Amino acid sequence: MNIPDGRHRGCARSRLAAAATLFVASLSFSEVAMAVSPAPAEGPALFGIPVDFILFALTLLGVALLHAHTLWVALTGLVVIAGYKILFTGFAHGAGAAGFVSHMGHEWVILTNLLCLLLGFALLSKYFEDSKVPAILPKYLPGDWKGAFVLLVMVCVLSSFLDNIAAALIGGAMAHTVFRGKVHIGYLAAIVAASNAGGAGSVVGDTTTTMMWISGVSPISVLHAYVAALVAVVVCGIPAALQQHKYSPIMKYEPGAQIDWARVGIVVFILVTAIVANVYVNVLHGDIADSFPFIGVAVVLAVLVAVPLRKPDWSVLPEATKGTIFLLSLVTCASMMPVEKLPPASWQSAMTLGFVSAVFDNIPLTALALKQGGFDWGMLAYTVGFGGSMIWFGSSAGVAISNMYPEAKNAGRWLYHGWHVTVAYVIGFFVLLAVLGWQPTPKRGDLPITPKAPISVPAVPAR
Repeated sequence: MNIPDGRHRGCARSRLAAAATLFVASLSFSEVAMAVSPAPAEGPALFGIPVDFILFALTLLGVALLHAHTLWVALTGLVVIAGYKILFTGFAHGAGAAGFVSHMGHEWVILTNLLCLLLGFALLSKYFEDSKVPAILPKYLPGDWKGAFVLLVMVCVLSSFLDNIAAALIGGAMAHTVFRGKVHIGYLAAIVAASNAGGAGSVVGDTTTTMMWISGVSPISVLHAYVAALVAVVVCGIPAALQQHKYSPIMKYEPGAQIDWARVGIVVFILVTAIVANVYVNVLHGDIADSFPFIGVAVVLAVLVAVPLRKPDWSVLPEATKGTIFLLSLVTCASMMPVEKLPPASWQSAMTLGFVSAVFDNIPLTALALKQGGFDWGMLAYTVGFGGSMIWFGSSAGVAISNMYPEAKNAGRWLYHGWHVTVAYVIGFFVLLAVLGWQPTPKRGDLPITPKAPISVPAVPAR
């Protein structure tokens, strides 16, 4: 069969990008495998790499190549990995089926929070799009590629005080309207990157930075992540805006759009509920954060409370549910990997963890880093946050965007058209390193306690 030259070149480029994706994944897993200490039992290994990691790598390989069947690949990987560990190696909390149940008992809060947030924010993004607010944006945005760039900056700012999933979905909703439904994959990658960049320096902008705050890291200790994050947004945002302008320019403002303020109010209500729940649970009562999915449940309840005012568009849930189950499968697989420690804390290991987070869930990586200590927390927040933007399934924001735009579920095309995200990650990292250097900061409670010098009382001369 004869294939037109353009299409042939496109397929070749996509295959090349997929190969690059797998190369990055292989390097990442090599670094992790070098730091593995299998537990609770010594399991079989191949070339020194535990079979658990090999199975997970094969799952990611299937996701990268079989992009039309990502959900079934992820579910198959989950079943195979869980079955292998039940039969052969056991889990950190016990062996066999009982160990698996105990393991899931420790993971269910994170998984349920992700489930509720992804579904709740999917409905929120549709509320926002139907409010007609995005339709009036062209009135205030520049008419050329700079308008697309400004929109990315808006996503970054939103993510600094909202959850990065919500910021990414709001950005996706705005892009869907102002670009008439034609959004370039490179621009979608930039939306995810902007949302992850905005959350990197804020302890309420991303799950990983919130985990740092709960564990005793000062909010000021992650703030300098913005040195790298803002550079990265500019580096990837300009090429992405040019891609989008060439693909589908921003539409001209058309007077007559009537804002549905009720829907705007619902969006604000859901977001405020999420922020209040986040602060209440993680800041004021951090001891209960791991006992119940308060934030996710709060978002779902806020959506249900708003139903009588404006009925949500339930039609977005089937696609969002498939994407959510996909993400939860990968997160569960990652949680079962026998990672007991990370490489020694250094700027080199922090940079490597950014590439690891593109294929490996950043929540367990952050938990291990907090347990190990000795990291520059701002640098780590940038790497594990922004690094996940390099591949579509590397972050929850990426999965959320791919639920809205299913054509993004192609690792090869994401990496090829979103090349600027990887370049931005590296440039942003080295700018941060050059400007501030490596600044490891102890967590609260890890600070050395210097004993106070005894108070000396001058002797009173005898009379």
